[in-house]
Amino acid sequence: MSAPALFNESAARVMQQCDELGRITDEPGRLTRTFHSPAMQLANGLVGTWMRAAGLEVWDDAAFNLFGRWPSARGRARTLLLGSHLDTVRDAGKYDGPLGVLVALAALEHVKSQGLPLPFHVEVVGFSDEEGVRYQTTYLGSRALAGRLKKTDLALIQEKGIEKARRKASEFLAYAEVHIEQGPVLEARDLALGVVTAIASQARIRLAFSGVAGHAGTTPMALRRDALCGAAEFIVAVEKAPAGQTVATVGMMQVSPGASNVIPGRVELSLDVRDQSEARRGRLCAKLLKIAERLAAQRNLTLEWKIVQETPAVPCDKRLTQLMRQAVGRHEREVIALPSGAGHDGAEIAHLCPMTMLFVRCQGGISHNPAESVQTSDVAKSIAALADFIILLAAREQGAV
Repeated sequence: MSAPALFNESAARVMQQCDELGRITDEPGRLTRTFHSPAMQLANGLVGTWMRAAGLEVWDDAAFNLFGRWPSARGRARTLLLGSHLDTVRDAGKYDGPLGVLVALAALEHVKSQGLPLPFHVEVVGFSDEEGVRYQTTYLGSRALAGRLKKTDLALIQEKGIEKARRKASEFLAYAEVHIEQGPVLEARDLALGVVTAIASQARIRLAFSGVAGHAGTTPMALRRDALCGAAEFIVAVEKAPAGQTVATVGMMQVSPGASNVIPGRVELSLDVRDQSEARRGRLCAKLLKIAERLAAQRNLTLEWKIVQETPAVPCDKRLTQLMRQAVGRHEREVIALPSGAGHDGAEIAHLCPMTMLFVRCQGGISHNPAESVQTSDVAKSIAALADFIILLAAREQGAV
């Protein structure tokens, strides 16, 4: 099934906009946009111009989240929030995050063009930090909006006053996010769209092995306290330890002093652990801590282990998800449900209001990579499905469904 032809032009425009955003970067030669960086400010400015062109009221909040608002004639109505994030990982693809913001804008433009009175306000949001690259703590933008920043977050962040971005749960009706799948299921099933059931539980941990730096030519092998060797053993253990749906990743490593003729005295690592089950995720974290402690003891190293962030598994709202299934069913031969192993801003916004998500097929399941790719026809379907979701939700709120 294909999306109605009227959505093809919108999809082509969204793809062009993703290309334009993909050229806004903090690092020449690769796409990187981090929290409140110069590139993020330029990205907000560009998307803001597109929002204004669509007739929306536009502003940035205290946490540098970008908003475009279409008000309902019902002044005291609640707000439907649509969107995703505009920040990226380092050396990113151009669709993870921005696609959801621009699809939301295109879907809202379609609903507006129909002249349908909505019983709720609609805001399109581009969150300022989902990936957590700058401070290694994710969801700063959505957590600020939901009032879920901790004192440790505020102490870490150089920009002050972002907690003022907090808004009341009573303002919001629902949140819907479109995002590339970042996995291979939809492609394997030859489907453009899938409805998300839940967002995985995850933990981010910083750890460090410390030994003694020494001369590479004069220190006997048996007398060395090489922090990098301990870290290397741990990384291999991380690869072997998970079972079932649990996944674990060491994605960053910093070696000190970092010279070819010096035995590494300290190695700092990142650890990312995820599972649909919080219990399984917790068990693996505990297992990996014991492994790190054992390796440190065997090699006469000291170990530092700090949990930077823990996010519980978050189910999508059943009533909203049913509406999303109805919307997708108008444009797909089969509606499938699948969990998200990746984290999303919806995990935080679910504490503010009910949440649902729609996945869009990406080529090879590749994400967090410049090779990230989506099809224009799939984007057209996502715009059509999200527009229908808005209309179905409006009908429900008006008592027709």
